[in-house]
Amino acid sequence: MTASPHAPAAVHLAQLNVARLRHPLEDPRLAPFVEMLGPVNSAADGAPGFVWRLTEEGEGDATAMRPLGEDVIVNMSVWESREALWDFTYRSGHLEVMRRRRDWFERHVEAHMVLWWVPAGHVPGVAEALERLADLRAHGPSPRAFTFTSFRAASAAAVPSGASDTPA
Repeated sequence: MTASPHAPAAVHLAQLNVARLRHPLEDPRLAPFVEMLGPVNSAADGAPGFVWRLTEEGEGDATAMRPLGEDVIVNMSVWESREALWDFTYRSGHLEVMRRRRDWFERHVEAHMVLWWVPAGHVPGVAEALERLADLRAHGPSPRAFTFTSFRAASAAAVPSGASDTPA
């Protein structure tokens, strides 16, 4: 089946969230969080609508990546739709992590999560994700960078086919 030249390109929803640790990751007070990483990441990998998640080379997660400083961890993934990401975030075992986040992470003083549309097949880089977060923080929600509460439809994002409008 050939797509119509007027049909929108297939897109996926990328997300980045960052969290400032209350204690070093090796601290026993963060042990419950660290113990949940494997099961929650496995659940994400098998969740309906899951496409991809950021991991460090040879590791099962991205907790050792610290592009925003030693006390900030990042999580980035791509999903087929808003609903798929929402369901995993708020209707799965991931919700337990959300409920306990104040035990492990500092309260956010600025935007800590950003969503944006990417062409299907595009794997966003960390630099791209951090640029989207910076855009949200500096300019507020837009079709380029938004949140669940300020959601923008893919049709508003004007996603170019084949690559994002920001280098990875």
